[in-house]
Amino acid sequence: MTEFQSKIRTIQWTDNCSRMVDQTLFPSEYKYVDIKSGDEMFLAIRNMIVRGAPAIGIAGAHGIVLYAMELAKENLSKEEFITKLLEKADYMKTSRPTAVNLMWAVEKQKEVIKNSTKDISGIIEELRENGIRLENQDIEINKKIGDFGAEVVPKGATILTHCNAGALATVGYGTALGVVRSAFAKDKTIQVFADETRPRQQGARITTLELTMDGIPTTLITDGMCSYFMKKGMIDMVVVGADRITANGDTANKIGTYTVAISAKYHNVPFYVAAPLSTIDTSLQTGDEIVIEERCREEVTHINGKPVCADGVNVINPGFDVTPHELITGIITEVGILKPDYKKSIAEAFGM
Repeated sequence: MTEFQSKIRTIQWTDNCSRMVDQTLFPSEYKYVDIKSGDEMFLAIRNMIVRGAPAIGIAGAHGIVLYAMELAKENLSKEEFITKLLEKADYMKTSRPTAVNLMWAVEKQKEVIKNSTKDISGIIEELRENGIRLENQDIEINKKIGDFGAEVVPKGATILTHCNAGALATVGYGTALGVVRSAFAKDKTIQVFADETRPRQQGARITTLELTMDGIPTTLITDGMCSYFMKKGMIDMVVVGADRITANGDTANKIGTYTVAISAKYHNVPFYVAAPLSTIDTSLQTGDEIVIEERCREEVTHINGKPVCADGVNVINPGFDVTPHELITGIITEVGILKPDYKKSIAEAFGM
C-alpha cells in the first residue's frame, strides 16, 4: 500500500455523521463534508458528491442510520419507527437506480431493522455498527480483487481504464485501480492510459489524480482515442469497474465502456471487469433488464459551468451502458476471476 493510500478514506462514519470526500470539487479542491441527515445523504448520492458503486453502497447504509436517528426524535412506538424507517430505506434506494451496491447495502440495513429484538436506541446502534462493518469489509474485499487481478497483468503492461473505479469510488482502495495498485506494487514498469470519460470527466478529474498521487505513470486520453492506441499496440489490457452485473455476466458501467469493449475485442486486447460480488445482481438474467439512469442535459452541454455547444440543442444523456458478456475476458472478484460460461461461474461463486 502506498503512502497516499494509507491516508485516503473516501467515506467514514464518525462523530454521529457520515464524512465523505466531495468529489464534485476535483481536481481543484480536496475537501471533506459531513452529511448529517438522511435527506442530505439522498442528495449527496444523487448529485454525485459521493460516486462509484461501492462507495454509494456505503453511503446508502450510512443514510439509513441518519434516518433512524431522525425518526428516534419523533416519539414513535417501535412498530411505527420500524415502518417509517423501512419506507425511508426504500426511498434511499431511488437516489441512483443503476448501481446495485446501493440496493445491496440498504437491504443489509433492512435485515438489521427487521431482525433486531432491541428497542429503538438498540436498533440505531446495530445499524451504526453494521455500517462501519460494511466500510471495513469493502477495503478488504478490494485488496483481494487487486491481488487476484494482478495475477493476469503482464509484466510492463499498459492498462487502459475508463471512468474511476479507484479509492475514491470505494471506501479506500479501489476495484479496477485496486488491480493497478496491486500490479504496480510487484512491477514498477506498469503504466496506465486513463480515458477522460465524458461527460463528467471522472477519468480526467479523479483517476489521474489518484494515480499521480500514487506515483503510477499515467497518460490521459480522450474517450475516442482508445482504438487508435490499441491498433498501435500501445494498450495491453483493459480493466474497468462495474455498477451492476447480471446473472449471465452482462455488465453496466459508465457510458462509453461498451465502446471500449468492442474496440478491445476487435484488437484482441483482454477486457476485464473488476467488481465485488455485491455488484452482481443474480435476480436479473441479462443486461436488457438493467435500468439505465438518465442524467441532466447540462452535464453534456456545459463544462465547468460554461456552455460548449449551441443553445437549445437536443441532448440525451444516459449515465451508463451495458457491455455484453461475450466481450468480457474475465470478471475479477474477491473470490477469484470468474470466466465464461458466466452463468455457471457466477452461480458457483454464489454457491447456487
